[in-house]
Amino acid sequence: MFTEILLALVVGGVVYFLVQRSKRHQLKSEDGWWGEGTPMAGEEDLSIRPYTVQTDDEELEDLYRRIDQTRPFPSLEDSQFNYGFNSHYLQKVVTYWRRDFDWRRQVEKLNKFPHYKTNIEGIDVHYVHVRPKNLPEGVTAVPLLMVHGWPGSFYEFYRMIPLLTQPSNPDDIVFEVVCPSIPGYGFSEAPHKKGFDSVCAARVFHKLMKRLGFQQFYAHGGDWGWIVTTNMAQLEPKIIKGLHLNFAPPSKPGLPVVLSIMLGRSFPKLFGFNEHDIQRIYPVVQNLVVESVKESGYMHIQATKPDTVGRALNDSPVGLAAYILEKFSTWTDHDFRNLDDGGLTRKFSLDDLLTNVMIYWTSGCIISSMRFYKENFSKGLDQPHSKMPVHVPTGYACFPNELMHTPKLWVQQKYRELKTFTPMARGGHFAAMEEPELMAQDIQNFTKMILRSQLDTM
Repeated sequence: MFTEILLALVVGGVVYFLVQRSKRHQLKSEDGWWGEGTPMAGEEDLSIRPYTVQTDDEELEDLYRRIDQTRPFPSLEDSQFNYGFNSHYLQKVVTYWRRDFDWRRQVEKLNKFPHYKTNIEGIDVHYVHVRPKNLPEGVTAVPLLMVHGWPGSFYEFYRMIPLLTQPSNPDDIVFEVVCPSIPGYGFSEAPHKKGFDSVCAARVFHKLMKRLGFQQFYAHGGDWGWIVTTNMAQLEPKIIKGLHLNFAPPSKPGLPVVLSIMLGRSFPKLFGFNEHDIQRIYPVVQNLVVESVKESGYMHIQATKPDTVGRALNDSPVGLAAYILEKFSTWTDHDFRNLDDGGLTRKFSLDDLLTNVMIYWTSGCIISSMRFYKENFSKGLDQPHSKMPVHVPTGYACFPNELMHTPKLWVQQKYRELKTFTPMARGGHFAAMEEPELMAQDIQNFTKMILRSQLDTM
């Protein structure tokens, strides 16, 4: 009798676990107001206004004056980028910025795609909206939202956009692309109140896409864009037809992840680990602790007191450039720390790097962009969305030099409908900007798979 009761309890426990695991919870979020003061009475302003990036002599003269008055400080001998941005190379970057970089020309480049602003929850949200040209008869463009991170911007996607909206392969999908600036970044207005986190950004972007007339769409994200688009899939899973990511650290490691860390080196096949997985995960202490400490100092500052260091960066263009560009060195390849020039121009041009810096400088958004860390981390790591699996078809592009390596098993713990997992040939954290062709192709392959599967079920 006791054995039967015990067996019934075990079976019941297993069934309960499976039922709970299969439940599809939906993230909840209430509307907010992020404008100054209290919400204005009357109808909400739903207008969409064209926006043009501009500059003038006064802006450039102020920049040059501040650059000319910077106070250099020598780096230690043989330190390369191991102490941060090397001062000797920084001077070369600053000299190029002052003498050769043409911001007016880059402004024209920024304006080659249409920009817009619209007011959502009390703040102006900026976005780039690119519709395909000369769409063949009978072909419908697939809407795609692409969300950036820090210290990036909408400009990260500029080389990808033509590959998606005007693909050279006639068999490829033609996309209609929307690239918003996260509120507080770039040309989007900064929230005026505390509490604007990734869930709030997800809600705002859902409202943006609905305002543009999209009932369903695909979404792509890396860095902060990963969690914003993930939250979008958790808020309204029926609206996100497919979610594509290139960054997905395990937010709440479950038993399979823990077991894989403990036993994966001895039994790699059991957990689907390949040689690259083994090299990136082990030794655990060095890779998960030491490397994290080396590259996460900025995060501790921004998650606690962003306004303090932000004031210094907001006053000094050279300081701002050093703070931002150092990430484009070590987050692209951690071995670049050992190079005198940080390997910056091995993957990017100085014009592109400085354009991204100038978006931060001219908009004065460095403080508000850093506050996004404070708002997300101050609520703790045990938020509802961190424990909630995603049941939207998902594709993951696994770039070899990403800051945190996430094996397929780990991605599947969060994203239960993982359809594609692609080990990429090369690339790091800023993959869309570094390897636009690889990223665009993976988005193509993922979207084609989703569309085929949907046709098969009709």
